Amino acid sequence: MKPKLFESLMEKDSEYKQLYERLKEKAAAHPFFKRYAKIGIKEGLFSDMVGALGRMHDTLVEAAYPELIGRNIINVKPTTETMERFPLDTKSIAYSYAEGAVTRLSGKKHNTVDIHTGQLAEASEEWTREFVEDATWNVMENMTEKVGRALGEKETDKILALYESIANADLAGGAPIDQGAAAMDWAAILKLHNAVRGENWRPTILVVNETQLHQLLSDDKFINAQYLPSGQTDIERGIVTSVLGMKVQASTVVTNGTAYAIDTRIASIMLLRRDVTAEDWEDPRTGKFGIRATTRFGLGVLRANAVSKMANIKTTL
Repeated sequence: MKPKLFESLMEKDSEYKQLYERLKEKAAAHPFFKRYAKIGIKEGLFSDMVGALGRMHDTLVEAAYPELIGRNIINVKPTTETMERFPLDTKSIAYSYAEGAVTRLSGKKHNTVDIHTGQLAEASEEWTREFVEDATWNVMENMTEKVGRALGEKETDKILALYESIANADLAGGAPIDQGAAAMDWAAILKLHNAVRGENWRPTILVVNETQLHQLLSDDKFINAQYLPSGQTDIERGIVTSVLGMKVQASTVVTNGTAYAIDTRIASIMLLRRDVTAEDWEDPRTGKFGIRATTRFGLGVLRANAVSKMANIKTTL
């Protein structure tokens, strides 16, 4: 789910509108926001503080989106609630992931898992008042983009931690698949896929580290035209887009030596309470000021056996 741009939020989301109205009042006295608006108006990029906040929000969104890969490996649903309760089918297992704690529910009767939307992913940059007073537009725009990228990585870290929290015995196949320090290859993908299919689920996403992606690109089954997977391989760009019906999602944020096959339709859920938001940040005691970006959400694993995991994969090419 791509975060919405500022204009769309102001038209359709009253909560966001109220949040940015409050921020507009505070921004008039905030060194970074004042400088950002002043220079932006001078450059003809916008005409007032509302325009400045809109430009800042859109910059954060555009910079964060490529790093929000976690949203590609989990079922994302917007919500306006602080908590939602999900019923679980017979013999199912669920984990409610929260800061510092994982709650496991299991049994042969109908259970529920409560997912609270109190988690935050956040990133910020700080400057001294003197730095802000002299900052150029390019510097401020670059710093805003940096905050957006960092926020995207933080959110993705939390989603990957959710899958790491699944007990080994509850994974598809009853345990992680040991690759024996061998490189990721076609046979390894078959094992991951088969583990989920063996639980009567259908994996939709293959999650790997960039190193494992490049290991696949050295397997002739992905580079020779006569093999089935090659149609979903772009050697020039260095990517494998799809294999066995699974979209391939690769990132350096994924632990090197680990891979997952996930049926994202039913394995887990992310309740998105508040999408990418720009906020002010300051510590007057130290003379530091800056910008913060946050998202607020809740995470939960609903069916652990819709996730297969491979460990002990070779970590070098």
